[in-house]
Amino acid sequence: MVNLLRVSPRAASAVLFLCLGLGVPRAHAAGEQAEQFTPEFRQIHTSQDPKHTPKIVAPDSVKRGEWFNVTVSVGAGGQHPSLSEHFVRYIALYKDTVEIARTYLHPVYSSPTVTFTIALDEGGSLRAVVEPTHSAAWEALKKIEVLP
Repeated sequence: MVNLLRVSPRAASAVLFLCLGLGVPRAHAAGEQAEQFTPEFRQIHTSQDPKHTPKIVAPDSVKRGEWFNVTVSVGAGGQHPSLSEHFVRYIALYKDTVEIARTYLHPVYSSPTVTFTIALDEGGSLRAVVEPTHSAAWEALKKIEVLP
């Protein structure tokens, strides 16, 4: 025996809306958006570009555990613009593969230059990663020696 339940068209529409609208996880939609980017867009640029390549200013060697300044500016051949339609989203500083500092920038009101004050226990490479709004991230490396 089959029991039938009568549902008004308005109630059926509401149930359908809830099932379709709320049943799809938001992460799935974000994944679909990420698939739209080409591998070239997602890959970090390591080539030289006068407008986008970060410039790292830091000492070549420092004493273990002592604070020192690292200045990262965007644009090795001149400063990157900071316009509402094209600006640098963030500047991040890594020691080898570990992120140690990051600053988010505002268009128009932020210059794409940041000074981080850090201390290191061991030598390696400082890596600056910057992400402009119209391209994938760009990076630059600087070796640094840590003295006892």
